[in-house]
Amino acid sequence: MSESLIVVNAGSSSLKFNVYQLPKSVTEHIDDLAYLFGGQISGIGTDRAQFSVKGAVGQVLDERFLSLAQAKNLQAAQDLLSAWLQEHLHKPPIAVGHRIVHGGPLLKESVVIDNEVLDYLESLAPLAPLHQENNLAPVKVIRSHWPTLTQVACLDTAFHANQPLLHKYYALPQEYFDLGVRRYGFHGLSYQYISEYLAQRLPEQYQQRTIVAHLGSGCSASMIQNGQSIISTMGFTALDGLPMSTRPGQLDAGVVLWWMQAQKKDGAAIQDLLYNQSGLKGLSGISGDMRTLLASDSAQARLAVDYFALRTAGSLLELAVPTQGVDNIVFTAGVGENSPEIRARICEHLAWLGVKLDPELNTQNATKISTDDSAIAVWVIPTNEELVIARETLKHYHEQRL
Repeated sequence: MSESLIVVNAGSSSLKFNVYQLPKSVTEHIDDLAYLFGGQISGIGTDRAQFSVKGAVGQVLDERFLSLAQAKNLQAAQDLLSAWLQEHLHKPPIAVGHRIVHGGPLLKESVVIDNEVLDYLESLAPLAPLHQENNLAPVKVIRSHWPTLTQVACLDTAFHANQPLLHKYYALPQEYFDLGVRRYGFHGLSYQYISEYLAQRLPEQYQQRTIVAHLGSGCSASMIQNGQSIISTMGFTALDGLPMSTRPGQLDAGVVLWWMQAQKKDGAAIQDLLYNQSGLKGLSGISGDMRTLLASDSAQARLAVDYFALRTAGSLLELAVPTQGVDNIVFTAGVGENSPEIRARICEHLAWLGVKLDPELNTQNATKISTDDSAIAVWVIPTNEELVIARETLKHYHEQRL
């Protein structure tokens, strides 16, 4: 096997990875990265953990259930994955790229991870308690297996780092902004991929005012024009903005005060409520999975879906204020790419703006799902955060060798 690089995306209960074959020479374009295989360890910390790997054309390379001991936590899962990769790659990868959710105020682009960078990223864990420590756990395990291996942090906040300063502020005393309390925005790797897709395949739309709605388990939206993030729905942490699977999105801060004062909840209980018990799961009382809610005849499930569509549509409109309008809406990520019903429900709330979907194209998950006479063009573009990470990682690897 020729030289390869690995992309790792570690979540709270899953560990995803992709392996790419490098271009044959450094003169080739980084887009020539070839996807070899990828997979995940899911259900980490449960007795239902599973390891699966598929090849480039979808063939199953490995698939098995794991014992609780084999995947009792993220470190155990990473140890298992590292051993599997060492066996199947035959030689170490040239580099590993990691999705890291929060880069704070200092890191505005992807960066090679050294001790100083790792310490800084760890200090940001309170800003992304659901993600940051999990994102960083594989970095430490890989260091123990391959201590000299180049590892790159690809930051979900980086794409938004150059937003206009006005769009970064909260209405708080300046001292807090100086301490880092500001709007960062997230899902930047997804937005970067969509932006690059538009530049390469839809150059006219790339130059236009385009709202990208990243709707998955976590949800956010961003106004993008000419590859620049203008404004986004997420802010200081990954809690703000659109309602999500288990997170509430926009919430009156007074609710948190009420929990503290009237219900005597401590920080840990409030954090669990906000990150794990709210959103679609909290509203429905059933599940945070949109597929489950759409299949349910429960009144609470209908409430959750209706709330999601209404609040998402309203938030998309808010993004159009700085640009005085919008020309395109792009749906991406799990729900955005695969749920015609949710796309239709959101766009129904925007019909008064002249948004018109073609029902058949929408059902087919076509690339363009709006009618020719729609005032705003509506698109479905699958995202590929892993490819963005791979490209950034390869770029840093080449820079190190110069």
